[in-house]
Amino acid sequence: MTKHFAESQVLCEINFDIAPREVVCILGSSGAGKSTLLRCVNHLERIDAGYLRVLGELVGYRRHGDKLHELREREIARQRSRIGMVFQSFNLLANMNILQNVTAGPTIVLGKDRKDAASEARELLARVGLADKASSYPRELSGGQQQRVAIARALAMKPELMLFDEPTSALDPELVGEVLQVMRSLAESGMTMIVVTHEIGFAREAADRILYMDAGSIVEDGQTSQVLNDPQQPRTAEFLSKVL
Repeated sequence: MTKHFAESQVLCEINFDIAPREVVCILGSSGAGKSTLLRCVNHLERIDAGYLRVLGELVGYRRHGDKLHELREREIARQRSRIGMVFQSFNLLANMNILQNVTAGPTIVLGKDRKDAASEARELLARVGLADKASSYPRELSGGQQQRVAIARALAMKPELMLFDEPTSALDPELVGEVLQVMRSLAESGMTMIVVTHEIGFAREAADRILYMDAGSIVEDGQTSQVLNDPQQPRTAEFLSKVL
């Protein structure tokens, strides 16, 4: 796939596959196109050329003959319900308590019964270590707690793929560990994940593969140990020498 912003080409013929239950971490310097790639995966950004499939289904478009036609917003929302995303900022609704934040998607988008959604939300909050915060409001939680709520909110939609866009970059250093622990638990449970991160330790522990991006292209794609210990591309080696 290819993506432009005005005259600038942000993604240059990106091409990769990810298998079910695989955890892929994307590394690269700021401006490499990592976040844009994630936003294209769930059609928050429209691609300019190429195509994307998740679980065999075209994302954002329907094919008619040789042409692609963009789906209606309702159909796109249905696709996004299968693709959870956790952003750098927490994006919690300030006027709702934590339980309401987690149940909003299942009840509004999926039409789930409120009682059932609340029961499942409480289980998810317990899973991310926040069972006692259901009645709290976002302003009463630390940044790490808010990001764990954001993960629970994404999981409430029962996604089959999870996207993480530098989920710890807005956190104070002492709060990073609690979020990464939840993500490790997800990886161990078999969730398919694409993670944009600068946390090399997390990538080393949890990722099956690493993609290294530079100037809108994937310049290296390999098993985690191979990329981190013996990168094949000079640009990857230069980047890792600065962060390891």
